[in-house]
Amino acid sequence: MSAAASPPAASAAARVVAVVVAYNRSALLREAIEALLAQDRPLDGIVIVDNASTDDTVSVVAAFGPAVDLVSLDRNTGGAGGFAVGMAWALRHHEPDWLWIMDDDTIPTSAALDALLAAVSGSDTVVAGSRVVWTDGQDHPMNTPRRKPFVSSAEAARAEQRGNLPVRSTSFVSMFVRADVVRQVGLPIADYFIWNDDFEYSTRLLRGRHGVFVPSSVVVHKTKILGSTDVDPGPRFYYEVRNKLWMLRHSRSLSRGEKVLYGASSVRRWIRTALHSSDRSVLGDGFRRGWRDGFSTRPRANGDALAGFEAASDAVVAIERAAA
Repeated sequence: MSAAASPPAASAAARVVAVVVAYNRSALLREAIEALLAQDRPLDGIVIVDNASTDDTVSVVAAFGPAVDLVSLDRNTGGAGGFAVGMAWALRHHEPDWLWIMDDDTIPTSAALDALLAAVSGSDTVVAGSRVVWTDGQDHPMNTPRRKPFVSSAEAARAEQRGNLPVRSTSFVSMFVRADVVRQVGLPIADYFIWNDDFEYSTRLLRGRHGVFVPSSVVVHKTKILGSTDVDPGPRFYYEVRNKLWMLRHSRSLSRGEKVLYGASSVRRWIRTALHSSDRSVLGDGFRRGWRDGFSTRPRANGDALAGFEAASDAVVAIERAAA
């Protein structure tokens, strides 16, 4: 797969639009929007996707007026579907050079965007990820970056000269993505719903391209507890297993060698999760169902998975059709 075209506008002139997916966490969403509006380098747009929340999310967003563009969905599409809708909407209605993607419990520090722009300016980097900390300032184990395997010495040196780390994947908890590459590659896969959606998508964006972890860009991930994704996930383990199998069997995000590497890593993680589970019967049920569906089904096209949302669905179909 060939590398993307030359970088878009320099950092000072680049149009940056944030995309936030929200679901029943209106207090955190308010804090996230306030933090986005308080960036040292102002954003050019903020798109909020409300995933059929039943709290006061709509009125919270409305209080910010025209500074925020709200897309309301009448069913919960998960993080994966919400990001697909929000990114398509931003591309179609806001003409960004860069998209800044995050959950509603992600609170960026005031210099976070400035640091991301500085990291990518004048380079061929197409994806950048922030340093993610918990409320006490510790690095969040759920969003810990991993150095790109088999990275060339030249790519490593270029990243390290700017104080960054070359990566092969990154998290939706502050993912900075070049809009032209999104138009080329397409959107996150909505049917993943939750779990591995950002792994599949970021590795798809970065196959044959360059991405970095940017320690100087800091965001706070306000999860209820400090822990990694493999700490006793309960019924949600179904999505980990099914989606990982979907990714290994159907996605073009990884090479064959990488699929062997990451597949083996997943098996080790599943064993570790089982050993630490407080209810292995629930975990076992999730594993069995995920294994079954991972082999017997495959994700639908986004146009089918995200049908019925009128203008939002139209935006998804338009972006996916252009990428295809």
